[in-house]
Amino acid sequence: MELMRAARLHFPTHTLTVEDVPKPVPGPGQVLIKVAAAGVCMSDVHLIDGTLGLPPHLRGDTVTLGHEVSGTIVELGPEVTACQVGQRVVLQGGDIKDGQMHTRGVDFDGGWAEYALVSAGGVVPLPDSIPFEQAAIIPDAVSTPWDAIVRTADIRPGEAAGVWGVGGLGIHAVQLLRAVGAFPIVAADPAPAARERARRMGADLVVDSADPTFREQVLDITKGSGLNAAFDFAGVSAVHEQALTVLGPGGRLVLVGLSGRPLAFSDSTTFSYLKHQVRGHFGTELDSVPRLVDLVAGGRLDFSASVTEVLPLEQANVAVQRLHTKEGNPIRLVLQP
Repeated sequence: MELMRAARLHFPTHTLTVEDVPKPVPGPGQVLIKVAAAGVCMSDVHLIDGTLGLPPHLRGDTVTLGHEVSGTIVELGPEVTACQVGQRVVLQGGDIKDGQMHTRGVDFDGGWAEYALVSAGGVVPLPDSIPFEQAAIIPDAVSTPWDAIVRTADIRPGEAAGVWGVGGLGIHAVQLLRAVGAFPIVAADPAPAARERARRMGADLVVDSADPTFREQVLDITKGSGLNAAFDFAGVSAVHEQALTVLGPGGRLVLVGLSGRPLAFSDSTTFSYLKHQVRGHFGTELDSVPRLVDLVAGGRLDFSASVTEVLPLEQANVAVQRLHTKEGNPIRLVLQP
């Protein structure tokens, strides 16, 4: 039996170990990918620390992490005709199993490994012009804020938008809001490095969320109208109350960051009077990743500044710790087998 290296999370003990496991063999309708790059996400950190709990669809108590994956097809399973060996691809963040979408690296083995299995319909062709490490982060780090913006919030050109939490997803939200014509774009974060990053990416107003003049600054840049949409990428309850104070009539509060905490609003009368809305968001529709690949290939989007560092797979725990502590202010760390 041929073996490969993989970073495996053991849920009962919350331990991540890089170990030898059997190299997978593609079954009917599947292809085998030689992994070239795999992103490290805060949801991986929260899986390891137990915040997100045991995945509902996981069989067993151990999984190979990694839902942001790119690589090359090296083997085709039976009945696969639409793919080719040697083809560069980026993987969708999940696969449909038993009629439901299951998340890669959560509900089943992901791409923190030398090889990964994927259904033939779960690969997106990757042009030679896009490096593997930049392509790997498109599922989730880019596609999740993209869907939150264009689908859940339904942002229109000229609408004012605010982003709370300018981390690995929020910084791409700033970039994508500019791409779809939102104006003005407000970025809120308590960390000076994150605010500077948002300024470089084109936010029109960058403000410390703890600034006592926060509301006045937002109302000033929106000419008193307030925001049309506010995006919580931080997963912090205090964000919700603050966002509601600067939402205009009919404004949408979109919850992207996961906290597991109850939702509570102090003034339900004002909420109803202004016809505010709260919309939950999770994940990505299957057409978003290929669309984003096309936008990058066409020069409309550039994520070359998003990959802070590439680390070897053997340093998976180092990458997780650095993301958790924000050492070096990373946007995305990428593992390379």
